[in-house]
Amino acid sequence: MNTKVIVVGLGPGSRDSLPAVNLKILKEARHLFLRTGVHPVVDWLKEQGIDFYTFDKYYEQADSYDEVYQLITEDVLAAAMQETVVYAVPGHPLVAETTVDFIIREAEQREIAVDIMPAMSFMDELYAVLKIDPVQGILILDGLQLEVQLLNPALGTVLLQVYSRLVAADIKLTLLEIYPPEHQVTIVRAAGVPELQRIEYVQLFEIDRHDWLDHLTSIYVPPCRSAVKKIPVNFPLDPLVDIMGRLRGEGGCPWDREQDHHTLTPYLLEETYEVLDAIQKENMYNFCEELGDLLLQIVFHAQIARENGVFDINDVVHCISQKMIHRHPHVFGNIQVNNSDEVLVNWEIIKQSEKGGGEKKQSSVLDGVPDGLPALSRAYKIQGKAARVGFDWPDYHGALGKVDEELEEWKEALANGQRDKIELETGDVLFAIVNTARLTGIDPEVALLATNNKFVRRFEFIEREAAIKGINVANMSLAEMDELWEKAKNIEK
Repeated sequence: MNTKVIVVGLGPGSRDSLPAVNLKILKEARHLFLRTGVHPVVDWLKEQGIDFYTFDKYYEQADSYDEVYQLITEDVLAAAMQETVVYAVPGHPLVAETTVDFIIREAEQREIAVDIMPAMSFMDELYAVLKIDPVQGILILDGLQLEVQLLNPALGTVLLQVYSRLVAADIKLTLLEIYPPEHQVTIVRAAGVPELQRIEYVQLFEIDRHDWLDHLTSIYVPPCRSAVKKIPVNFPLDPLVDIMGRLRGEGGCPWDREQDHHTLTPYLLEETYEVLDAIQKENMYNFCEELGDLLLQIVFHAQIARENGVFDINDVVHCISQKMIHRHPHVFGNIQVNNSDEVLVNWEIIKQSEKGGGEKKQSSVLDGVPDGLPALSRAYKIQGKAARVGFDWPDYHGALGKVDEELEEWKEALANGQRDKIELETGDVLFAIVNTARLTGIDPEVALLATNNKFVRRFEFIEREAAIKGINVANMSLAEMDELWEKAKNIEK
């Protein structure tokens, strides 16, 4: 491989922090690119007679930083396809340098070698200036992409790219969602560059009041104990887990403390159906509330398991996270799939391979469908599992023909009046209908739930209309009720 990119770190800004070997590479480079010429050491490089090309124009032309980084990457790699090029960046190439990440990723795909020549990072100078030990815990965030969910007040936080008062103002508004306005922070410009370094200790609400902020400016936000419990942004389940622990603990709620996994089972089922009902009604506020009720049941069971020394909610989250990664090799691995059908086939194969350890291995592909599922849902699941190993109609036409066949047998059983036979054929008809629905992409449980709700709406309309007329619905004729039923249908249309 003859093509190569040599990525050189320029250090934090002082000429003394530029390694001699890096300076040698810069001087000998036939094609030298600088991500930006806006760096304290650049003027000194010019004095050394070093020629280079910068990409500063892209910062003015592009609509986003990602576009800037992509344009730089394309130019560097295009040049590298011809001969070795040197690409120089401020600080350490692997510290807060997105373009280097882009170049490494794209270069591998194009079979271009990448060498990294390290230098002191501006973070090293920042640690020295602030007199902090990063081993104690430090959070480093891009001030241009700051979101409250990323913050953790328990850790010291360094915010980068605070290059203007406008950026500082946006950062301030985000920080104030968690930190008190009087929390003291440190603004540092050009750490380690004697002629440019400036340090100011200010209160949080003052960070956008300085006109000397530039591309070399960072803000350090020390840990804030008073803010830690305000918004548990990184661990959103913690408040609910703590509440449940309190309810189950000494001096908690007598009813909550009496429950176990078995006594909670009806509530888990009930909350699940209330979630489904909210989905059908497309009431997003109610949907959110019902999801919370369902989540409470999960946390409740996890708390009981924790008290018994079995597992806790963190184990639940970890387990499902690992399972989702393992069962999606087409996303997190190198497996290729062409459609969702292949995803389901792989899912079953992977699921079978996971069975082991202390768990009894499945003897049938139909194992694992819970007996406690509603009959329609269980039929749907059973048919789906059989289909994944090839036991299925090519499309819904075959299944629909089976519906016709089972209907004839059902009619015959009804004519004969044999109850056992009627029950058996009724089940066969329903099973065939479920199969037809599945092959058209319809979940029969969901479909029937929608129809149930529709029936309730229309019947309640009949009751309301009857009440307006002063008639007891029980005294209405079938024809009268049917007339109102049709009226309800027309209104819905």
